[in-house]
Amino acid sequence: MSIEILSRVQFALTVGFHYIYPPLSIGLGLILVIMEGLYLKTGNEMYERMTRFWIKIFALIFGIGVATGIIMEFEFGTNWATYSKYVGDIFGSALAAEGIFAFALESGFLGILLFGWNRVSARVHFFSTVMVFLGSMFSAVWIVVANSWQQTPAGFHIVGEGMHARAEITDFWAMVFNPSSVDRLLHVWVGAFLSGAFFVLSVSAYYIIKEKHVTIAKASFKIALVVAVVFSITQLFTGHKSADGVAKNQPAKLASMEGHFDSSAAADMYLLGWVNNQTQTVRGLKIPGGLSFLVHQNFSAPIQGLNAFAQADRPSQVNAIFQLYHLMVLMGILMIAITVYATWLWRKGILFEKRWLLIAFTWAVWLPQIANQAGWFTAEMGRQPWVVYGLLRTSDALSKTVKANQVIFSLVLFTLVYITLLILFLYLLNKKIKHGPVDDTVKEQIEEGSKRDNPLLVH
Repeated sequence: MSIEILSRVQFALTVGFHYIYPPLSIGLGLILVIMEGLYLKTGNEMYERMTRFWIKIFALIFGIGVATGIIMEFEFGTNWATYSKYVGDIFGSALAAEGIFAFALESGFLGILLFGWNRVSARVHFFSTVMVFLGSMFSAVWIVVANSWQQTPAGFHIVGEGMHARAEITDFWAMVFNPSSVDRLLHVWVGAFLSGAFFVLSVSAYYIIKEKHVTIAKASFKIALVVAVVFSITQLFTGHKSADGVAKNQPAKLASMEGHFDSSAAADMYLLGWVNNQTQTVRGLKIPGGLSFLVHQNFSAPIQGLNAFAQADRPSQVNAIFQLYHLMVLMGILMIAITVYATWLWRKGILFEKRWLLIAFTWAVWLPQIANQAGWFTAEMGRQPWVVYGLLRTSDALSKTVKANQVIFSLVLFTLVYITLLILFLYLLNKKIKHGPVDDTVKEQIEEGSKRDNPLLVH
């Protein structure tokens, strides 16, 4: 493999593994705000025990997410030095804003969230929960802004020439609100809310099936189901709006997503299929003119195809982009279907009588994770061969002194470390889930009783 492919694979591994955790923490943060808000409103201690349990899970996810995110920033300097120099002014300001406005807010209130029970008032603790949730959302803002600028650059000018060229901000807010940032941010936020909601649905369904912590599990399930059904439907609209932006700003990516080559023809929308890049054909199940209708509200309107671009200026892995995009869409449809059906059963009063549905929800935790990963890979692969769209090619963004064997060594090392972290995460997560939402007050009373019964424990 070339050093470019190796470096891309390494960064994809790093980002892909890291991106398991931030959406979970953002989505779970929203659920925690709802749960603790219900406790404040009703005074029902069940909601307090529920919140305490999910905060422990949140802490585990947050810790792994921070640890895996740090590595990416080092890779910018080791593998992508030319890129780092080129976008340093842009990326540096966005990452600095994340640290100042997001991470500081999130981590500053995290201590109260984790250890503030019985030390601060219920309202102060709830405020801390809200701040941690908002901090996680603000963190996503600046990361998405930085990435969106690579997709649709704005608010800058180029200083220097050749290998010494770099982008410099001329309008900070134009950079922040570049043509794709808002649409992509909403899409990312909603995907994160779905990750958290389906995670709670999965664990709650598991408890109900095992007949453990049933009262809390049913209440948690209903809270998460409301979030899941609302945002799974919302994702239809944010996804469509984001796709409209792609059609306007990155037509080569849109054409790759549906395997469309002929600019003089209307574009079909495929439900499933296979792209042959050599013959420039797609075989599969389609809605004729469907993409043209979504973009122009006209089934016959032509859509700019891949043949409108020089071979060197368009994505080479068209079939992979096509498959990943349709995988994301499929996951979205399944999330809508299962949550709408469950809501209908809830209204009929028989939500928890369908054992097969509860089993399906225990496995449905994978749906938003797969959708999030497939969506990001579609966005990043569809931008190729540009690392900054239309300005800097990926092949030119590499570090000039790094050798292929060095990248292979670090790739193998990172893979082993990530496997270890994943095993540790799953072990600790499984341990916390099996322990369950035990009432800490009852636990303290049991421990006090044990001390009274056993004089050795007192001394």
